[in-house]
Amino acid sequence: MKALFDKFLNNSLTAEELSALQEWLRHPDHQSELLGYIQKDYDLNQLYQDPDLEAVFYKLWNQLHPKPVPVKKLRPNWFRYAAAAVVLGLLTTGYFLKDTLLNSPIDSTPIIVNNQIQTGTDKATLTLADGSQVTLVKGKTYQANNATSNGEEIVYQETRNQKPETRNQITYNTLTIPRGGQFQITLADGTQVWLNSASQIKYPVAFTKGEPRQVELVYGEAYFEVSPSTAHQGATFKVLHQAQEVVVLGTEFNIKAYKDETHIYTTLVEGKVAVKSENQNEILKPGEQAICNSATLQVSVGTINLHRETSWKQGEFSFKLKSLKEILQVLSRWYDMEVVFENAALENERFTGSFYKNRSIEEILASIKNTNIISNYEIHGKRIVLK
Repeated sequence: MKALFDKFLNNSLTAEELSALQEWLRHPDHQSELLGYIQKDYDLNQLYQDPDLEAVFYKLWNQLHPKPVPVKKLRPNWFRYAAAAVVLGLLTTGYFLKDTLLNSPIDSTPIIVNNQIQTGTDKATLTLADGSQVTLVKGKTYQANNATSNGEEIVYQETRNQKPETRNQITYNTLTIPRGGQFQITLADGTQVWLNSASQIKYPVAFTKGEPRQVELVYGEAYFEVSPSTAHQGATFKVLHQAQEVVVLGTEFNIKAYKDETHIYTTLVEGKVAVKSENQNEILKPGEQAICNSATLQVSVGTINLHRETSWKQGEFSFKLKSLKEILQVLSRWYDMEVVFENAALENERFTGSFYKNRSIEEILASIKNTNIISNYEIHGKRIVLK
């Protein structure tokens, strides 16, 4: 089981492995055995400093309990105590933390009238070079020239045996992901792109040999797994946006550039990228994020938690001390809904927790309600009112 605990600390357990570890740790003798492992093989001070340990704790808590951790009501030094419990493997018993949830929620029944809010799914609109549009939806296939789609992703193949007069003619397609959608694309060079809700990308259907490979993230959020330049005669890969340019040599990174947000967030997972604005050129290392102000074009760089920034790609929403306004802004894109705060002060309430994207909006709202951050909510069609 020590191997499973190692994977737990690295946040890499499968659902089956997590269940096995939980079951094993329910026995007091096994808890003592794990404690022996920790005392012998782990540096507790180092574990406390691990930036991912906190994310692991909150993820496990939400898997084991119906109530997310109510951050605004935590006792002083609570997290350090709880983190120690994670390290010791005792959290999985689920008993000693029960009194940290203060003030039981008010028993009020949500008002739900004609709920039309659906969980997001795979869908997109493909706009071809001639302006014609193709609707791509889950369960529907599409094929034309060098592109095929199964309704969940579209894959472009490298064009071979082109006529000499057409090799340098670049043809662009645009893929638009609506609110309530997500989609994947494999570009002609083998680069894979995951697109989040309310996003749009413009790209060539084929790349010119030896020339920079260039795409444009018009708006929204995308995760790139770039085919290395060594496989393309040294050609670099660039992602353009009206406020910045990201130059890539072969790497994995995430860009968030929504129209209703004032900043662009570029997060490096692996490799190396340069984030260029009008006045700055910042080189990122793995685990760093560049934040570009769309108005001033100033760029700042800091270290972040990779899991929280990229968990959407794995089908999960992960928040740490985010305001309800920010959280509902994210959720509204995935569930394609309108959100109204009956009390404006609720917008600034903070929440920490994780939700899987396949959960219904009622399940997520119930989890938030159980923290006492909101007293109740209403659903009218595709409109939510938070109270």
